[in-house]
Amino acid sequence: MNILVMNCGSSSLKYQLIDMENERVLAKGLCERIGIEGSLLTHTPAGGEKMKFPAPMPSHKEAIRMVLDALINPNHGVIKSAEEISAIGHRVVHGGTYYSESVLIDESVKQAIRDCFDLAPLHNPANLMGIEACEAAMPGKPNVAVFDTAFGMSMAEKVYLYALPYEYYEKYKLRRYGFHGTSHGFVSSEAIKFGGLDPKNAKVIVCHLGNGASVSASIGGKCVDTSMGLTPLEGLIMGTRSGDLDPAILQFICKHENLSIDEMLNVLNKKSGVLGLSGGVSSDFRDIDDAANAGNQRAAVALQAYTYRVAKYIGAYVAAMNGVDAIAFTAGVGENDATMRKNICSYLGYLGVEIDDERNHVRGELRLISADSSKVKVFLLPTNEELAIARDTLRLAGK
Repeated sequence: MNILVMNCGSSSLKYQLIDMENERVLAKGLCERIGIEGSLLTHTPAGGEKMKFPAPMPSHKEAIRMVLDALINPNHGVIKSAEEISAIGHRVVHGGTYYSESVLIDESVKQAIRDCFDLAPLHNPANLMGIEACEAAMPGKPNVAVFDTAFGMSMAEKVYLYALPYEYYEKYKLRRYGFHGTSHGFVSSEAIKFGGLDPKNAKVIVCHLGNGASVSASIGGKCVDTSMGLTPLEGLIMGTRSGDLDPAILQFICKHENLSIDEMLNVLNKKSGVLGLSGGVSSDFRDIDDAANAGNQRAAVALQAYTYRVAKYIGAYVAAMNGVDAIAFTAGVGENDATMRKNICSYLGYLGVEIDDERNHVRGELRLISADSSKVKVFLLPTNEELAIARDTLRLAGK
């Protein structure tokens, strides 16, 4: 059974075709600049060369047609016809309070996605465009929505409610949702399997560390808490996002810099994080690391602050779960930066965490990186959101 996994942005479309018999990626690619001059399809069949196809893509409809044409092309395709695609799985950023798990898409699901446009104005409209374009291109094929917020929906009321007048929750569903949920769900589940932990009671903390970053705590694979909130702005310091701060800062800066609230949010989302802390060096952690090693004190402090914030969240989640069995590092920074992993874990001596330097000297590879004497298992565990989406799609559409 072949599953086509789609991740649609406002002007982009990432895809993978996965053979679920062996969970092998048959082809993957990216459509860029949809609706913009200079649109481009990059297509890579398994074991083949990356190919680029410039062509007009006025909308997601044309983009998906180009994807299908690439997949069935006699020269660089991997299937003979679209009939070999059994179902399509879609990443959908926000499911609001409507959905706590993945679901087969029908008109009511599409309406719920529309109802969440206010909660994810940059993502949900694009996600819906991708769904409707797939329905038009492949009529009758089952489509599945895999919600980024679903993982966080198992949080208790005491965890997800903000200390605001309750009427705001009743009127607008203002609460903590959490994001990166597909990644957190996948990595926490794989950590339990890889570590031979109790599937019902294992206490796992996942550190999804990249330009966007979040930490989650789960018991038996069910989310107990996660660092992002109503939006991805809450929580850790990130590449360009501020993470947690005193909300009175907004009023202070708006007043003194004569900014609107929208302009202030742009500062918090796109000009803060390690980019802001480093004095504008970069939002890329590799650049920050190079600058710090070259003696840039602002860059060094940015890395220290980032490390500290991650360690602080881990400590909070150990308290929330009254213990921890395993900590897993994933995503771009988590999978590739051995120094960052070690520096974070240096705060966790009170838990009996010990990192094995030789095991930790690795990038992007599934591995136990803690010492045999460590009281908590620490893993490097590459995330695979596309495979997680495909698995849910198979479960729902393969019946």
